[in-house]
Amino acid sequence: MYMHSSVRRRSLLPLLILALCSTLIGATTHAPFQEVIELPNGFQPEGIASGSGTTFYVGSIPTGAIYRGDVKTGTGAILVHAQEGRSAIGLKYDPRTGLLFVAGGATGMAFIYNGETGENVAEIQLSTEPSFINDVVITNDALYFTDSFAPVIYKIPLGEDGQLPDDPEVITLPLSGDYQFVAGGFNANGIDALPNGKALIIVNSTTGSLYLVDSTTGEATLIDLNGGSVPAGDGILLRGKTLYVVQNQLNQVAVIKLGSDYTSGEIVDLITSPLFRVPTTIAAFGNTLYVVNARFGTPPTPDTDYDVVRVPRH
Repeated sequence: MYMHSSVRRRSLLPLLILALCSTLIGATTHAPFQEVIELPNGFQPEGIASGSGTTFYVGSIPTGAIYRGDVKTGTGAILVHAQEGRSAIGLKYDPRTGLLFVAGGATGMAFIYNGETGENVAEIQLSTEPSFINDVVITNDALYFTDSFAPVIYKIPLGEDGQLPDDPEVITLPLSGDYQFVAGGFNANGIDALPNGKALIIVNSTTGSLYLVDSTTGEATLIDLNGGSVPAGDGILLRGKTLYVVQNQLNQVAVIKLGSDYTSGEIVDLITSPLFRVPTTIAAFGNTLYVVNARFGTPPTPDTDYDVVRVPRH
């Protein structure tokens, strides 16, 4: 009886060792993603975009540089180096072509880069008037850019499978209907699109209003928030019927449940974090959101620190 028990214990030992190793490997494999991802000091970020897998991109306002990182490891490097006369505000990545589209702020330009190599692919003049090209969204067949200084949206049709034409056409869509433009204010900012691409959602930072915009005509319908508003609205993100609106100076993200036709909604939650330091734009990875801290109001120096922070999706 004693010998039988000893043999049994010895036979179980390899299984116990294997189980322990599997547990340790599993713990390593499923290590939590980074809560705070540091960006280069002095970078002055604004926009963030999700890329392939766990890749993200962040742009630099004053230099046009693009940082590419990994939300899982928290590591990254400069993909597109600073270039004179360039700026990077909102940005979006298209997995169909691997291209990164960047809103060029006060340059009046759109800049397009290879999302893998950082190579300059194209630069497109959207406006020659005083403008601030703020954000961009990609649909199946077009790009759309907001201008915070003019009541318009710029549309660039895409070719088959999202290919950028050799000679891109810029179509200026005047914002009409319910849209209210505030002269001297900072108007249209963040933008996203309905899944079918037939309508866009934009936020006006000055009025705190949201609009559903026809992507062909530019006609805008005010989204009724039942008396609510999103002042200081910046980057936005649409997931199903849930709209996330970053309110930069308020250090929060408004969570809005939209109605069936997207023309009404209600603010149902506010995402806050002690890590927020004037967040501007937002990207989703699974059930989490990654928000850029632009730190507006903090004097920028070469040593000023900037980061991206992770918060749960509500």
